[in-house]
Amino acid sequence: MHFSAFTLARQALKGHRGWTRTWRAVEQPKESYDVVIVGGGGHGLATAYYLAKEYGIRNVAVIEKGWIGGGNVGRNTTIVRSNYLLPENNRFYEWGMKLWEGMSRDLNYNVMFSQRGVLNLAHTPAQMEGFMRRGNSMRVNGIDAELLDRDQVAAKVPGLDVSDRARFPIAGGLMQPRGGTARHDAVAWGYARGADSLGVDIIENCEVTGFLFDGDRIVGVDTVKGPVKAGKVGVAVAGNTSRVLAKAGFDRLPIESHVLQAFVSEPLKPLIDTVVTFGAGHLYISQSDKGGLVFGGDLDGYNSYAQRGNIPVIQDVAAMAVAMFPNLSRLHLLRHWGGVMDMSMDGSPIIDKSPKDGLYINAGWCYGGFKATPASGWCFAHTIARDEPHELNAAFRLDRFRTGRTLDEKGAGPVPRLH
Repeated sequence: MHFSAFTLARQALKGHRGWTRTWRAVEQPKESYDVVIVGGGGHGLATAYYLAKEYGIRNVAVIEKGWIGGGNVGRNTTIVRSNYLLPENNRFYEWGMKLWEGMSRDLNYNVMFSQRGVLNLAHTPAQMEGFMRRGNSMRVNGIDAELLDRDQVAAKVPGLDVSDRARFPIAGGLMQPRGGTARHDAVAWGYARGADSLGVDIIENCEVTGFLFDGDRIVGVDTVKGPVKAGKVGVAVAGNTSRVLAKAGFDRLPIESHVLQAFVSEPLKPLIDTVVTFGAGHLYISQSDKGGLVFGGDLDGYNSYAQRGNIPVIQDVAAMAVAMFPNLSRLHLLRHWGGVMDMSMDGSPIIDKSPKDGLYINAGWCYGGFKATPASGWCFAHTIARDEPHELNAAFRLDRFRTGRTLDEKGAGPVPRLH
């Protein structure tokens, strides 16, 4: 079904009884596929969609252990940006930004992408110098960036405490006007619908229990619904990468799994019409269309596969929010949740062929998973279809940790939790 104003009007006249399923309910996988994607999150669904759309590979299955939208794609703060310093990162994420800008039209599904801007606050002259450097790197690569002084920040975000009495006085900030937010569930549903319309089978509640081998080559997966053969297998399971790839014989990977919490407050009148990040700590905050403030901060700091967090992080994030916006001090927290992050050793992702023939890896997204969804799927599809990385993900090879060609955006060193 093609979505349009005409379709909506026609269904309204029919009492909305003619809507079809967003995607088919495929209960049992076929015996074999050209490609099997393990992981039905944003990256897995986007990969399947671009495999079918860009490369004509439509005999594809996406195998998800739970339900579509139940993992990290539905457990984030919905921020989209491409304001990176390193050229390899800002070119990759900028391609993603361009895909975001055309996504609703491409998928014929409203992902509610709102380009309200992303503002990184600076609290010291040194931070302003750092933002100037990052902004110049962005503009050299054709990415929009604006350096704002304190008065411009105050005009952009009236609720901020920009006084000299603030605990962390604001010196200015770096703005990317084209950044913003998108509806995370709609992104998952839109890619699922798009992939399904091109013939991709989406199989929910089908956990992978092992891999099928022909000698040293991987030729499929074992699942709770039986074995599924495949010419190629792509793994895009975020924080569960280590657990899934252990079934394929990978003892160690350059990633760790950590919990990252996100929060939503009770709704209030319009206060923040952009995304704001705290420069004296780690906090990012925006306001949803329903009025709730959506925000998050640091990882919980310990290794875990649980989709829940702990109280100290809640207190820490709330304290930073109030330091920025004192008028939030009496606001009630509505709900919070946790996602399992696959933190790489250098803070940058891995999109590559694995050392095992027939197996491809998409992992190590740290804090950048949601915003990377379209670019990740697009590049992973290219890597699987062509058996080699695209130039946009050529720097995200797995062997960079062995050769020393790491991409450390923050300069934090080989400590995953610091990225």
